Amino acid sequence: MKRIYIVVTSFLLMMGGVINMPASAQDTVNNKLQAKKATFAQKANAQKQADYEEGIKQVRASGVLERAKTVGDKAPDFTLSNAVGANFSLQNALANGPVVLIWYRGEWCPYCNIYLNEVQKQADEFSQYNATIIAVSPAMPSQSWGTQDKQDLKIQVLSDKGSKVAEEYGVVYTLPPKIAAYYQQAFDLTNVNEDERSVLPLSASYVIDQNSTITYAYLNADYRERAEISDLLRAVKNISKENK
Repeated sequence: MKRIYIVVTSFLLMMGGVINMPASAQDTVNNKLQAKKATFAQKANAQKQADYEEGIKQVRASGVLERAKTVGDKAPDFTLSNAVGANFSLQNALANGPVVLIWYRGEWCPYCNIYLNEVQKQADEFSQYNATIIAVSPAMPSQSWGTQDKQDLKIQVLSDKGSKVAEEYGVVYTLPPKIAAYYQQAFDLTNVNEDERSVLPLSASYVIDQNSTITYAYLNADYRERAEISDLLRAVKNISKENK
């Protein structure tokens, strides 16, 4: 079964560097992300837009999509600090039910904020299936999420210092120099991540069953596109059906 999946996803990679499942027409999160993209296009100069598009192409060509964990792979265990400074373990979460693992770049990324806000709104639907939603970024806890935000969170927001866990999952890549310079000037990325390297995770989402097996994978070199939340929920429901 896994061999067939690899053949299919390799075709998808050649067609544009995206591994995902189809989303229904009713889904709106990527519509909101595209609206943000359109706003950027109206404000940014042509050179900056061209640099960003070229940067995405370079990430896609880097091989990171092929290196990343995918469906059928075992999800590496990890323990990371959450938004309030407590340790959080993947294995402990899996003891209660499936896990939705979302990689994001940091609170400085407007696309990440749009996406996680929508995930937060729908978190209760996942909890009906005993699913835990985990969002991981390389940003330090002190550099993200205000006090009230932390108190209101329905998802686990974890800090992957040095992108060590991202490396285990194969989702980390080095920013193209021009993009790294833009981010350093605008967001002081080195300070936010406490990392001298210019590395970030892909737009990636996984659903992991209680055997630590990845049952759904979305991998995209374009940070402006994300897994549809309905697809993540569908994957969680499928695990619930299989366990009955």
